[in-house]
Amino acid sequence: MITIAAFNNKGGVGKTTLTCNIAAFFALQLRKRVLVVDCDPQCNATQLIMGQDAATALYWSNKGLINATTIRDVLQPIEDGDSYIETRIRPYLSSQNRFNVDVVCGHPSFSIIEDRLGAAWHELLGGDLGGIRKTNWNTALRQTLSAQYDIAFFDLGPSLGSINRSVLIGCDYFFTPMGTDIFSILGIRNISNWLTLWGSRYDQGLRLAEQNNPGRLNNFPIQTSLTINNGYAGYTMQQYITKSKGGERRPTKAYDEIISQVPNEVRKSLGDFFTDRLSEDNAHLGDVPHLYSLIPLAQSVASPIVSLQSSDGIVGSQYKQRTEYTEILRNIAETLAQNISLR
Repeated sequence: MITIAAFNNKGGVGKTTLTCNIAAFFALQLRKRVLVVDCDPQCNATQLIMGQDAATALYWSNKGLINATTIRDVLQPIEDGDSYIETRIRPYLSSQNRFNVDVVCGHPSFSIIEDRLGAAWHELLGGDLGGIRKTNWNTALRQTLSAQYDIAFFDLGPSLGSINRSVLIGCDYFFTPMGTDIFSILGIRNISNWLTLWGSRYDQGLRLAEQNNPGRLNNFPIQTSLTINNGYAGYTMQQYITKSKGGERRPTKAYDEIISQVPNEVRKSLGDFFTDRLSEDNAHLGDVPHLYSLIPLAQSVASPIVSLQSSDGIVGSQYKQRTEYTEILRNIAETLAQNISLR
């Protein structure tokens, strides 16, 4: 099973919408067995895939209507002070949603585990085996589910904290949805500095643990070599809305200047993390158009954008937008699949 995270230190770039629609494309068009793991305490991916009624039944009604494992359930043993995860996973099944993906649901209280994982990180730095095991919870989750799926997408919040660090430790790859603003560029600079800093400290902690307890690391699901160090799979750009002048839509100069800088900034900041298949040419996965009313419509009916039908309320020019988005998403998904050696 390949594991990949959608991650940017900059929020508001359409990350969750893009991730869920790419995951659906992998499942529906590329015929892959797909899992989505919602690691954002805002639970946007879970709500988008499940829909409002199912999400209400899971989080609020508490009537046993939705029997699905949340990410909080997975880490409950660690929250309780143990070093292992819950391995009896009951995903929200692909047969129950239009995205055709299984989901390990998010949970609003998942952020509570941040302190526990932060403490585990400090234990890891001292070579403590328990801290290393807790920090590798996603490595253990991957081992638990690896036979069931071809690929797992992890949806992350914009934080540079212990939750996202522990998720990335168990991931093979990551990609960065970006907006046309300077803060997206600053976001990838932050990611680069952050990954470099904790990556070296992680290696130091494992070396110290091996010195203190020779061979013990091999007894547990622990990432002894960070695959994420050569796991950058590319970026997307969210298109801006052009301004009209004299009836003609024209690009904004400031946005164009930002866009022109992105390839070089990606190479400088994340070039050391490129996969073996990545180059400056295929690092740009594609541009994501502004979809106006299609996004809230898709959210309201819990559907991938490419699957929207007239029965969902799609009308007029929305058909053209859907068709154009389908082709764009196809190119993004297929390039991403090539960059992560899935095709």
